[in-house]
Amino acid sequence: MSVSDGDTLTVLVDRRQVKVRLVDIDAPESKQPFGARSKQSLATLCFNKEAKLEAQGKDRYGRIIATVYCAGTDANAAQVRQGMAWVFDRYASPSSPLYALQIEAKAERRGLWSDPAPVPPWEWRQHQRKK
Repeated sequence: MSVSDGDTLTVLVDRRQVKVRLVDIDAPESKQPFGARSKQSLATLCFNKEAKLEAQGKDRYGRIIATVYCAGTDANAAQVRQGMAWVFDRYASPSSPLYALQIEAKAERRGLWSDPAPVPPWEWRQHQRKK
């Protein structure tokens, strides 16, 4: 298993590498504050552990979008709980339990929420495209 960033990893399925995007979350980009820490957090959760996927389809890049359980831990929820990813408002259901975890992480100033003005990755990417 390899980790690309805080919301994307590659798993082995029947000895074939499959790229997986964690559904309903968006982690800081590698050049953003907390980008490297978010990637490390996902690696700590999942590297060399058995992963179970609850696939929900594919994204426009051909990656499987899924809730990923690493050694029984919901990695999507753990990333949000630890302040290593945002709930991706554009895709997450308004009733998603991830929002409660994000509110908790923000109140506790965990991870990216310790920054006085964290920039969501979707805004950061849009700004980079305009440059």
